[in-house]
Amino acid sequence: MKKWIAVILLFGLAGFAFFYFSPLSSDRPDNEKPAKQIELTFLRNLGNQAFNQAYEELIAAFEASHPTIKINMQSMHWGNEYELRLRTELAAGNHPDIMAIDSPNLALYANSGSLLSIDPYMKEEGNIEDIPEGVLKGLIYKDEIYLAPIVESSIALFYNMNLFREAGIPFPSGDPNHPMTWDEVLEIAKKINNPTKGIIGIDPAQGFNVGEGPAYFKMPILWQFGADVISPDGSTAEGYINSKEALEALRFYQDLYRKHGVATVEMPPAPFETDKLGMTILGSWAMSELQQTPGFVLGEDFGVAPLPKGKNQVVPNGGWALGISSKTKHPKEAWEFVKFATGYEGSKMFVKISGDLPARYSVAKDFPELNKYPKNIFVQQDQNYSKNRPATPAYPIISEAIKELFEEVGKEGKDVGIAANQAAEKINNGLKDIKKP
Repeated sequence: MKKWIAVILLFGLAGFAFFYFSPLSSDRPDNEKPAKQIELTFLRNLGNQAFNQAYEELIAAFEASHPTIKINMQSMHWGNEYELRLRTELAAGNHPDIMAIDSPNLALYANSGSLLSIDPYMKEEGNIEDIPEGVLKGLIYKDEIYLAPIVESSIALFYNMNLFREAGIPFPSGDPNHPMTWDEVLEIAKKINNPTKGIIGIDPAQGFNVGEGPAYFKMPILWQFGADVISPDGSTAEGYINSKEALEALRFYQDLYRKHGVATVEMPPAPFETDKLGMTILGSWAMSELQQTPGFVLGEDFGVAPLPKGKNQVVPNGGWALGISSKTKHPKEAWEFVKFATGYEGSKMFVKISGDLPARYSVAKDFPELNKYPKNIFVQQDQNYSKNRPATPAYPIISEAIKELFEEVGKEGKDVGIAANQAAEKINNGLKDIKKP
């Protein structure tokens, strides 16, 4: 009995010593300074509801896993308003730490010294072999990577199945590797076109709009016929936008309106959905919009086929990508967010919420709907047949010149040779005005 009492006393003394000489756990945080939180400003473009929600959830997930970094997100409407705001802020010295850039405008910001090269970050941690080569090229200026892609884009031929049935025309193939030629599309447009019933054969490149849309939808027509806009070294447009191949492309486009009359300048409201338009070129983002149209069902009322080809099969790529300001005081923390948002997990989250095309092979593989008709058309075109718009600080001038060129030949019926020569002169003047930072 005495033996057990001694053991109990020994354990009691040991326990008392442990609690007496050890600091209480609740006292430890008082002796440590809390980690300082770094705040980063992120300026981005507004999109549709799903796009905006994707960014909000992405930032919430990042902040949860990075408690010492807070992202202050500011958003502006897409297009000229956003570009004007961003350039105004940069010119005034108000640099956001992170900014969303429409990839064709990359060179403008990189050349001005506003963007930080993320080349070493991307090559070490960006898993660039997971990004299609055509997409990656659009993120490079002077052999250095400046942007990281979060989502991508592509365009395809949408056709009205009701009008195809009425004209007795077989539906085109949905195989991304076997598009129709533009000549085949023209013959179909002739059969569908019926002015007496107000039916239009085709809208070949999204009419005549403003902003970046005209260049995005119309530049591929030049590429498909074997032409380009400027020289590979970016020094001149002479002999490129007014080349023999470019004139052939412009004549074909003009003839759709002027000679064959299968396209029209003035479009009625919602012509495709109301069976007044046989074929139209739309972006990948149009899928969800059309499927919300009551009584207009994919596979019953409309279908999707690869973008038509000329001599070459080629589609445009490019999307909103993330860059870091050269003036940020926190480049490592800014990279942590860019890496998270554009990496596998972040991209997967963004694509799941927004419905946009992923910029990474690995993410595309993880979504079954992206590997079957019709979304596989957009994904495989982007991965295998895409081309980025010219990487030059003069790109805004090129974009406007392309818009005006196609308006002049299609809308106004101007001689294609004269219009192309004038476009070349406009672009060359812009190239001469490029200023080095």
